[in-house]
Amino acid sequence: MPKIAILDDYTNQAREMGNWNILPEDFKLEVFTDNLVQHDALIDRLRNFEIICAMRERTPFPAPVFERLENLKLFITTGMRNASVDVAAAKARGVTVCGTTGSPWATAELTWGLLQACARNLIHDDRMMREGRWITRIGVELRGKTLGIIGLGNLGGRVAEYAKSFGMNTIAWSQNLTEQRCRECNAELVDKESLFRESDFVTIHLVLSSRSCGLVSATDFGLMKPTAYLINTSRGPIVNEIALIDAVDSGRIAGAAVDVYDHEPLPPKHRLRSLANLIMTPHTGYVTKETYRIFHQQMIENILSWHAGNPMREIS
Repeated sequence: MPKIAILDDYTNQAREMGNWNILPEDFKLEVFTDNLVQHDALIDRLRNFEIICAMRERTPFPAPVFERLENLKLFITTGMRNASVDVAAAKARGVTVCGTTGSPWATAELTWGLLQACARNLIHDDRMMREGRWITRIGVELRGKTLGIIGLGNLGGRVAEYAKSFGMNTIAWSQNLTEQRCRECNAELVDKESLFRESDFVTIHLVLSSRSCGLVSATDFGLMKPTAYLINTSRGPIVNEIALIDAVDSGRIAGAAVDVYDHEPLPPKHRLRSLANLIMTPHTGYVTKETYRIFHQQMIENILSWHAGNPMREIS
């Protein structure tokens, strides 16, 4: 009787987001709604499971964890890339590793929501209203402002589409960005320094790698306008956290909005939580009903195809 573990289902939605009833009757499903990362405790919890379904980058699975999960046969992650999973170590143990697709819209839409929240002081104004107060700040319009996009791939390209609809000027930079891609997205290719210097809003859409880790530094914040905002819905470590805190806390920039952090879940007493001009969301870029339905239904498909001896969406 194969046992299936679904991890980090914070909102307790996994059972409703997929038709798990189509699995063979002897497959047993168990859902965990907490986040457990300490190795010994994680291994004790999962040692009897043959199948693990993990939400992308919530629980790390390094080699020492895979080496001690002796019953594990199939590991499924949401998305086709998971920086917190040592895929090579899993495969070395004979574990099949599969992924899923996801919504191409969710994170880009959240990015735009955060950008508008910065421009119009939405979080601050909501708080003032609940305190019995009225207008205390003045916002800015987006038309005519400059949006700087770091990374003009699928997500960055969609954000550029939104910017065009709002009448913004769009500039872009990344290490390998081309003039052709910028033309496709109605953006102007600039160097990194110019992007930070000229932008009214900077948004990040890069994959976390050794090359992008720490890419946004104190030097970059020093180039930004004091009226500018940074939005990060990509990965926390792309931005130097200390530099971000200093820039927001000192008023070097007008503020920031972030959905991602160096350590997730963010510790309760973390310094970021005390910054007045920082908008925070709990890594919800992909947390929509539409995305979750894709994730969980494809997990089920992966389990069935693996059980039939023909795994789908294998990650190499």
